[in-house]
Amino acid sequence: MTALADLINLDLSDSTDQIIAEYIWIGGSGLDMRSKARTLSGPVKDPSELPKWNYDGSSTGQAPGDDSEVILYPQAIFKDPFRRGNNILVMCDAYTPAGEPIPTNKRHAAAKIFSDPNVVAEETWYGIEQEYTLLQKDIKWPVGWPVGGFPGPQGPYYCGVGADKAFGRDIVDSHYKACLYAGINVSGTNGEVMPGQWEFQVGPTVGIAAADQVWVARYILERITELAGVVLSLDPKPIPGDWNGAGAHTNYSTKSMREDGGYEVIKKAIEKLGLRHKEHIAAYGEGNERRLTGKHETADINTFLWGVANRGASIRVGRDTEKAGKGYFEDRRPASNMDPYTVTSMIAESTILWKP
Repeated sequence: MTALADLINLDLSDSTDQIIAEYIWIGGSGLDMRSKARTLSGPVKDPSELPKWNYDGSSTGQAPGDDSEVILYPQAIFKDPFRRGNNILVMCDAYTPAGEPIPTNKRHAAAKIFSDPNVVAEETWYGIEQEYTLLQKDIKWPVGWPVGGFPGPQGPYYCGVGADKAFGRDIVDSHYKACLYAGINVSGTNGEVMPGQWEFQVGPTVGIAAADQVWVARYILERITELAGVVLSLDPKPIPGDWNGAGAHTNYSTKSMREDGGYEVIKKAIEKLGLRHKEHIAAYGEGNERRLTGKHETADINTFLWGVANRGASIRVGRDTEKAGKGYFEDRRPASNMDPYTVTSMIAESTILWKP
């Protein structure tokens, strides 16, 4: 009898030129990911070669039942680490049949900002640190934690090694390799301060591609946790009390910041971010007030401050950047459940286009 795994791993290129394209989009909550597959006649290299598709928006909270059709526009292609071969993952955004972006389509507005000539000229680089928590499926409690109880206090778990310190490394490493296979610029991963919590970093990546890659990396992670029988949580404070929350620290630089004299450009950009602190906080993720308390390596949500090597600040500048007089800074305010299209484009808009 043929094993199920053998069928899952069938190499289609042995018998057909056809490929499978998994179309991915963001659902009605703005955080849930949806996908469905279709057959294409042959390999595809560019999103412009792909057909638009549709789905039932009334089943995702994105359209009424009497006018439920939502149209998917392919925007970015990645190699499929699950089906492999010439099969692909396709990141899409969503529109009405009339061609208007639906309310949950944050990519459309971001694309406008990133296509502005002033933003293009600055070659915006992003490095996004996506933190997440792995939960036991049936009880929604972090993996490695005793049922109904707590592990020892924080301290030994950050970048920890050992069966009593690192929980879920097989998932983490599988995700790391799958993302690299897909063509996502994952630059690293590590265990976080709270046990059962991990982080991967995407970047440096230019412009809107950084957000596309974070979304597809999240999709791949959700698929892997599905296979492993655990639940992925992007909640910014999954466990109340004296435990670290989960963020999506966003490292950022422009061409002007990376050139000689860039430190002054960085300071001016940070000043502009401070003037729009409330607007950024409002767009940086749901439930962030539970995380940004002024404790556990955060600044208070109502306070904007920056500093060199200060992990309790809103904006952190690295020692190397200060010493070199150029480089990048880290916005530590975004929550783990932030929309990367919103956050990356808003930082670019505030620091490049916005005039106080």
